[in-house]
Amino acid sequence: MRKSFALHTEPHVADIGGTELKFQPEVFGDDFMDSYAELRDAQKAKGVDIENLADADPADLRKTTRALRVFLARQMLPEAAEQFLRLEVVKGDRVLKSFQDLDEAEEFAAKQKGARIVDGLRLPTRVIVELLEWVVELYGGGSAGARPTGSSNGSATRSPSRGTPGRGSSRSKA
Repeated sequence: MRKSFALHTEPHVADIGGTELKFQPEVFGDDFMDSYAELRDAQKAKGVDIENLADADPADLRKTTRALRVFLARQMLPEAAEQFLRLEVVKGDRVLKSFQDLDEAEEFAAKQKGARIVDGLRLPTRVIVELLEWVVELYGGGSAGARPTGSSNGSATRSPSRGTPGRGSSRSKA
C-alpha cells in the first residue's frame, strides 16, 4: 500500500479589510510548537487571564498582545511579518519613528513628551484572536488547544437523518 502526502507550496493569505498578510505555506511542527510555547509562557509570566481582560494591567496586556503578534509574525513571510510587527511612536498626528521592538519603542517614547506607541497595522483585538485560532488550525492541526473559527472546507457533510424528528421536548430546553 502506498500513501502520498501533499505539501503546501503557496502561502496562506489572511485578507483583513483589503490588507493581505501572507503566511508560510508549511511550518515544521517543532518550530510551531516552540513559538506557541513561548507565547503561552509570555502570557503566564505577565499573569494575564485572557478570559478576564478587564482586570489586566494595561502594560502587561500590551506585552501579552505583543507576544501574540510576535507568535503570529513567526508564521508569516518576512514582508508580512515586518508590516505586522511595526510599531510607531506618534505625537498628535505625526509619526516620530518606527520600530520592530517594543522595548526600544517604549524607551524612545518615554523621551518624547506627549508621545505614545501605536501598532503600525492597527487591528481590533478580536481580529488578532481570530488570526491566532486560524494559524493554530493551519499549522497545529488544532492540537494546541484553540478552537476552529468555522467549518472546514475539508469536513465531511452531515449524514442525512433517518425517519421523522421526534415530537418530545428536550430536557436541555426545560
